[in-house]
Amino acid sequence: MLNLKSVAGALVATAISFAPAWAQNVTVVTPYLAQPGTQMFVEGFKAEADGMGWNANIVDTAGDVAAVISRIEDAVTQKVDAIVINVDPEQIAAGLEVAKEAGIPVIGMDSGASPLLQANVTSNGYAMAAETSVYVANRIAGKGRVVMFVFDPFPPVQIRGVIADAVFGNFPDIEVIDRITPDVQDGGIADSRAKMEAILAANPEPGSISAVWAAWDQPGLGALQAIEAAGREGEGIVIVGIDANPQARDAIAAGGNFEASVAQDFVGIGKATAGVVSRAIKGEEIKEDVVYVPTVLITKANVGE
Repeated sequence: MLNLKSVAGALVATAISFAPAWAQNVTVVTPYLAQPGTQMFVEGFKAEADGMGWNANIVDTAGDVAAVISRIEDAVTQKVDAIVINVDPEQIAAGLEVAKEAGIPVIGMDSGASPLLQANVTSNGYAMAAETSVYVANRIAGKGRVVMFVFDPFPPVQIRGVIADAVFGNFPDIEVIDRITPDVQDGGIADSRAKMEAILAANPEPGSISAVWAAWDQPGLGALQAIEAAGREGEGIVIVGIDANPQARDAIAAGGNFEASVAQDFVGIGKATAGVVSRAIKGEEIKEDVVYVPTVLITKANVGE
């Protein structure tokens, strides 16, 4: 099993590189390295970068989105060959403009599309959100009260909430009783648990909450902790997430309230991003604005595969 803490610590530090002086220099900037998915993105990217003999510098701004701009500016000053971002490009447009003026290609790694990017490599968030929200609707027979955990500031997650809203809105007997944006500085589990505890307290009657739809796994795991701590796991509250990270897979395998998640190929996204970077460095025209990497719905039936 991947030790995420060890990976995060190793990636934040600039690794000693034995690549030759003429190797390509690529900087990856993200404020989200505390997230397991981002850690695996970077793991996949680093594996490909090392294989191509690149010098890959991983920069973590630890939740500070604004700081990404100055880190991009630093990379431009260092005259790197390419920059990879894992953050909403609209929030860091000033830094992307600097890179554009310097002629340095910038590629998104699950970041969101932008004219200032060569391309964005990601999973199909529309499809993942549709699959998990429809799963919820089917499990509760199209009737009940649902709690949603969303994160609109980050485009790849924002679109998931939009699609889930549309799916639930198409069922007249499904009521979304809360749409929560948790604090993600610690990864999202602790604050999601606290907010779910408050919702449970405000809705104490058995059956008053039918399901929890989470736009990524951590809020779903926090909700699971709150439900179990309140002794309400026997009410049949269905929880779904997106990412299928190791904790979520364990929860699904246990057969409790957390029933489903969508497995993104995080390492594959990182590797595919490196492939797009290689094309950009070579001066190849990249016609596709978004490069999608396949996903799969994980339930107890296939969690062990």
